[in-house]
Order: sequence, then structure tokens, then C-alpha cells
Amino acid sequence: MADAVLITTHDLDPAVRLRDAFEAAGFEVELLTATEHISDVPDPVLVIITGQLEEKRVRRLLREAYDHDRLPVIALVDTPSEAAPEARVRFGLSDAFVKPIEIAEVVVVGRRLIDRKRLREVTGIVGETSMMDEVLETVVQMAPVNSTVLITGESGTGKELVARGLHALSPRKHRPFIAANVAAMPESLVESEIFGHEKGAFTGAISQRKGFFELANRGTLFLDEISEMPLSTQTKLLRVLETREFMRVGGEEPIHVDVRVIAATNQDLRQLVEIGQFRRDLYYRLNVLHVRLPPLRERREDIPLLVNSFIQKASLEHDRPKVIISPEAMQLLMAYAWPGNVRELKNLVESMVVLSPGHIIGPEDIPEAMVVGGERNLLPATVQLRRNDGTSPPAELEFIFRTLVQLRMDVEDLRQHFDDFRRTHPETVPPVTLTPTFQSLPYGSYAQPVVGSRIVGQIEDAIVNDDDDSDDDDDESLVVFRRGMSMEDLEREAITAILKEVRGNRRKAAELLGIGERTLYRKIKEYGIPL
Repeated sequence: MADAVLITTHDLDPAVRLRDAFEAAGFEVELLTATEHISDVPDPVLVIITGQLEEKRVRRLLREAYDHDRLPVIALVDTPSEAAPEARVRFGLSDAFVKPIEIAEVVVVGRRLIDRKRLREVTGIVGETSMMDEVLETVVQMAPVNSTVLITGESGTGKELVARGLHALSPRKHRPFIAANVAAMPESLVESEIFGHEKGAFTGAISQRKGFFELANRGTLFLDEISEMPLSTQTKLLRVLETREFMRVGGEEPIHVDVRVIAATNQDLRQLVEIGQFRRDLYYRLNVLHVRLPPLRERREDIPLLVNSFIQKASLEHDRPKVIISPEAMQLLMAYAWPGNVRELKNLVESMVVLSPGHIIGPEDIPEAMVVGGERNLLPATVQLRRNDGTSPPAELEFIFRTLVQLRMDVEDLRQHFDDFRRTHPETVPPVTLTPTFQSLPYGSYAQPVVGSRIVGQIEDAIVNDDDDSDDDDDESLVVFRRGMSMEDLEREAITAILKEVRGNRRKAAELLGIGERTLYRKIKEYGIPL
């Protein structure tokens, strides 16, 4: 028997009616008597309790369901108080219905719970907070249709897992799923990679090659980091989404495809649209359906579940004994801000499983940067920019400023860099603060963000107004906007400052600036920034 729905026989009348309804919906159903156990049935996917929740036999089944990979449980109860949220939490119920029940309603809810369980199994998504339940429910609702989907969220939140889940629950699940990272493609070859090329279409095209669209025909194409796609390719992508036809690079015959496109980005496409770096019509065409993944710091309650899941996987993969996280160590993990989100947590757990000297992970085994940093990690800031007369600045300049102040920094890494520098140059570097400070130009037009590590006195000394001819170029980690500076000047200064902060680490600089590595490389070359 595969994927069985288990229904207890405590109350036989609704149990039999539910059995008939689930079987009519295409499910295998097994009626559980008082003496049977969940483990007696292979591949259970849902448990429906028809008896009193306080009964000893029912409590046993509830424990078994929890131990059996947290099987979803629906209870049929006698009073509204037993179906209240606090009661569901107390007994570990996924949902509850007051008798007499609507059979069709229970079947609909049961199907959704089964789909969520399958989604978790297929993708490895772990989480039981309300935000993750909402994400899973959204994916379950979107999966059966063919509309394009835009997945947004910070790096490391699991956007590709969601895309794979949309494919796995869709009618296309037996067709190809092609994942393509746009930022990883050379800019000159993006169009060829996505749409393919004919032999001799360009230098090096020694044979015909199918692109991702052809390879994903009748399946799903996942375009990660869609914000890095060149404008010329965006135009061609829009046409494919509208007509389902395209031509290979150098080709003359249109090729028809049936592909569902799922795109993902960690940037704000609306801002890119406003400054002309992303096509407005393509944005609306991609954003037919939208899934937002919350950062890990917004769902801290899921951290223990994620840690246990990663421990099991790492122990199995590396053939290492399972470790136990002490309550004190778990508190430290839950207090940390996780700028790298789930990916950062997964990597940490894997290193602890491999390198742990014992079976118990204590506070002393947690990296010092996490212990020291805790909640003080610098998170993206929201800044309202206004002229001195109260009006808003141009969208382009506002975008540049927001990019500067919304740097996603790992504060403890920066702290370590400065501590190292202070040890080697104790006479030149005073104590530092890692908090961005915002001042107003006395005679300027805009609020001024000062990005860098400075004591307040240094910042005040460095601030200049429009009439000040002083030169701050000696201090590259200070970025100041003055009248007459173009957006290119400001962008060049910001990139130079960040590269200095991270000692030339271009990958880290790209993360802090919120842009792709390929874009950063192009900017460095364009501006002639020395490394």
C-alpha cells in the first residue's frame, strides 16, 4: 500500500464516510482499530482521529504520528474549544473539525496537508512557523497551473528548493526541470545558453547547440538571479513568454516550446525597473504569481528543526556519529541574525558534525563571531531621502543611496578585519563603530549617508558641504555625496570603498553591494578601479 490515509474507528460512522470520500478522491485508506499502530501501515501520509483527544489510545496515536516524521493529523472533535488554535498546538494537530463534519471539507484540507508533506519530502524544506506554512500552502496552490512565478528572497533562503517543489507537484513533474543561474553565465553567451545557437553563429560555435528552453520543453525552466540578465536578452525572453516561440542565435526557423518559467532574484526588481536596468513589461510578465521567502531571522522558531535535519543529513553523508546541540548552544544559534540564512546554518552544522571532538555541542563550540555578534548584526536599513525643501530626490539617486545603506554586511567578519588591522597599525586606527551614521549637508540638497567604520567624531570631521573644497580621497572607506557628482562618480566611490573594506574580495564585495559578481567585474573594469 502506498501513501495511505489512516482513519481511526473510534467513531465508526464518520470514519466509514471519510474512507469512501478519500478513496473516491484517489487515495488508499486504512481503518485503524484500537489495537493497531501507525507503524503497522506502510507509507502513511495522513492520520484522522475520530475519538476523544484525552483517551489513552488517542494520545498514543498522537505520539506515534509525531515520531513518524511528524505526520499531519486531523481530529474530529465534539466542541469548538477542542478545535481552537491553542488546543491544536497542545495536542499537535494540523487541523480539527467539530462534529458533525462536512466530509468534502475534510477531504480538501486533508489533500492540502498531504501535498505539503510531499513538498517537504521532495524539496527538503523544513519549517513549521506560520510564515513557512503560508509559503508551502502558496506553492501547493500554484503548482498545478502553468503561470510564470517570481520567487524573491535573500541569498540562502531556498529559492531553488521552492522552484523544484513547484515542478514536483505540477503536471510537468515527469518532464525536465532545468535550473540556470543567469549570473554565472558570461554576458556575451547568455543568449546562446538560454536559446541555443546554430553552427557558425559566432566564433567558437563549431556545432549546433540546444539552449535551456529547448532542453526544458514540456517541463520547467528555473532562471535564478534573473536581475543579472542583459537588457537585450530580456527583450527576447519577453517574446518567448508571450508567443512560446524563439529562434536560436544565428537561426532562421522559429522553434515552438511549451515551458513553464520560474524566475528568482535576491534584488528588488521594482527598483531596477525604475532606473532602467530591468524591463517593466518583463517584470509584470514574470510576476504573475509571487512567492516571497522570509529570511531565517524572521522565523527563528524553525532553527531547532533545521539544525536537527541538517545533523541527520550530515551524519549520514559523512558517516559520522550524530551530535547533540546543548540548550545553551541552541540559544546562541537562535540569537544569531544569520545574514547567510539557511545556507549559512547548513554549512555551520555540517562543519560541527565533521569537526566536533565529542557528541555534545556546547556554547564553546559555537564560532566566536556568532557569540559576540548575536543580534547586533547590521541588517538592511530603511532610509527616507528628502531634499531640504521636503521633496523627494530623483529615483536614480535614491536607488544609489538605498543600495549603499542596504548593504548586507557580516558585521563580525568586518570587525575581525579591523581588529587585525589595529593590531598591525595600533597608532593609526582608533576604536571603531560599525553603525552607519546619517548626517545632513548644511547647504546641500540631500541627506548624506556615510558608509564605513568610524567613531562619531571622525564622521563629523569628515562631513563636507557643497562649498567645502576639502579632499576626503585619502580616506577611501568614506563615501560622501557632493553637488556636481554624477551617479557614476558615486557608484565608483562606493565600489572602491567596499573593495577596501573586504580587502579586495570581489565575491564578498558583490554580496555587500547587492549586485552580481559579473556586474561587479564589469564595473571594476569600466571605472578602472585598482585591486
